[in-house]
Amino acid sequence: MSYDLVVWEGERPADDAAARTEFADLSEQYMRGQHVTPTPQIKGYVEALVSRWPDLDPDDEDEDASPWSDGPLIDNASGPLFHFGMVFSKYQEASAFAADTARSSGLVCFDPQDGRLIS
Repeated sequence: MSYDLVVWEGERPADDAAARTEFADLSEQYMRGQHVTPTPQIKGYVEALVSRWPDLDPDDEDEDASPWSDGPLIDNASGPLFHFGMVFSKYQEASAFAADTARSSGLVCFDPQDGRLIS
């Protein structure tokens, strides 16, 4: 089981309903079909996450070394959108760091499970 977050570039939506619509539109454009090279801002964000916890390495015997549910993490980014998962046992610490890093980077952070913006 994993916990997902979505981060994207742009103005913060006015409310959760607007965020759900924007997420659906961005997903349709950037996650379904042809992959788009991540923007520099999204790439920098992913680099900040993996500097805190390493990318998941399938050859690593220590499954607890990283909270990410798959890797390399950058493969979950397309254009201005980044949709990534965390293992449920570590999601609280990792999602708090991810949300704080998004906020300090000027990115929108969204919880697709609950359909709500992360403040």
